[in-house]
Amino acid sequence: MRIGFDNEKYLREQTAAILERVGNSDGKLYLEFGGKILFDFHASRVLPGFDPNVKMRLLQLLKDKADILLCIYAGDIERKKVRADFGITYDVDALKLIDDLSDWGIGVRGVVITRFDNQPSARVFKNKLERRGIKVYTHSYTKGYPTDVDLIVSDMGYGANEYIETEKPLVVVTGPGPGSGKLATCLSQLYHDYRRGHRSGYAKFETFPIWNLPLKHPVNVAYEAATADIQDFNLVDPFHLEAYGTVAINYNRDVEIFPVLRRILEKITGAESMYKSPTDMGVNRAGFGITMDAVVREAALQELVRRYFRYHCEYAMGFVDRNTVERAELLMREMKVGPEYRQVVEPAREAAEEARVRGKGYKGIFCGAAIQLRDGSIVTGENSPLMHAGSSLILNAIKRLAEIPDKIPLLSSSTIEAIGHLKKDILGAKAASMDVEEVLISLSLNASQNPTAELALEKLKDLRDCEVHMTHMPTPGDEAGLKRLGLNLTSDPNFSSKDLFVT
Repeated sequence: MRIGFDNEKYLREQTAAILERVGNSDGKLYLEFGGKILFDFHASRVLPGFDPNVKMRLLQLLKDKADILLCIYAGDIERKKVRADFGITYDVDALKLIDDLSDWGIGVRGVVITRFDNQPSARVFKNKLERRGIKVYTHSYTKGYPTDVDLIVSDMGYGANEYIETEKPLVVVTGPGPGSGKLATCLSQLYHDYRRGHRSGYAKFETFPIWNLPLKHPVNVAYEAATADIQDFNLVDPFHLEAYGTVAINYNRDVEIFPVLRRILEKITGAESMYKSPTDMGVNRAGFGITMDAVVREAALQELVRRYFRYHCEYAMGFVDRNTVERAELLMREMKVGPEYRQVVEPAREAAEEARVRGKGYKGIFCGAAIQLRDGSIVTGENSPLMHAGSSLILNAIKRLAEIPDKIPLLSSSTIEAIGHLKKDILGAKAASMDVEEVLISLSLNASQNPTAELALEKLKDLRDCEVHMTHMPTPGDEAGLKRLGLNLTSDPNFSSKDLFVT
């Protein structure tokens, strides 16, 4: 993979910029922490060289100076909103983040359930945390927001929220995904601090859009594609342009809310805001970490196509509306790329067609898959009565990497027969075909007795970050296995079975 981003330079500059903001604040600095703290795979895909865990490394450097507050919107808990990268709900992601922070030696000061209205699922989530010894706060919807500033900045507005005691000069306020209530939590804390005579400050940590890249730079357009489902879009920050005469890129929600936010800050502090634009509020040095513009441009274009396929599949499954799909298509056309720009798409479709031609008389659906290895070569796989397309793809790929001839099997016939017997005859499954997770487990068992399988097993780690496309949406077992291998997966919006319930 070609590198286009200097991660260490970014880490140094971002840390220094945050510490500078802390130093400029007379009290605490509440830092709204946007994006993902861990596993920011969007950033690592569009900025090759970006460490998806760099934000956690930054927090480690600052942990002696920082308290962490984790926000989650009660409505996201109630409707079981899913984080696409992992296929887990936001409440589970919040629990995972607390564990991950602990593994990195960083504790969470408290969890804030925002816009809490006694929702049943949110109550269960609160109980679960409290019974594990984690402090939980509930903040209700802010009265008067966003138009009645006098009511917002009053004891009936922010003052109605419970104050969260913190100790350190930097308070990082984060949460799973957008709309988690991070901003409201920061402003509520500011209100309480000023009532107590503490002159605290506010700033925002965002990675995207990158303010000092052009509006239509592919990296910024890829961010628009990533947020098409919540209808975010980038624009030139008009406040920054008016104040400084320079172009800076921001996104619609920050620009739209800035006049209100500025008035709220001035009402809380009793002084003119130090910020002349939403870009001023941000602490974002990502643009200065780009070392090869051509590399990040190409990576961002590839991400546009990935998002196109993801939204088409989510539309087929009922998760997003048609407007989201059309938005992704429009952004792709603006950048003059199409689905076939992704080099694994056509080989996967050709593999499915070849399987169809060979398998006349087979009543199932023919599926194909393709992977682009690190050397640029393409390997394909197809489904059969014994294996899913993704399963055969993985076996074919590691055979190629280990230079094992195609005719040498990696799984013994007795293993395949035993799994088929378990699935069909004992568990009552409709088909014995093995998904990716089942193949990976079988391969590991065979490796203990088969040196060839052991050699191939070791090549699995060389698949990480490779591009994969499938002609049909993966089953849960396929998707889980492919994600654990660290593959960048897309698929056509076709179902792999005629059944409505697929396991």
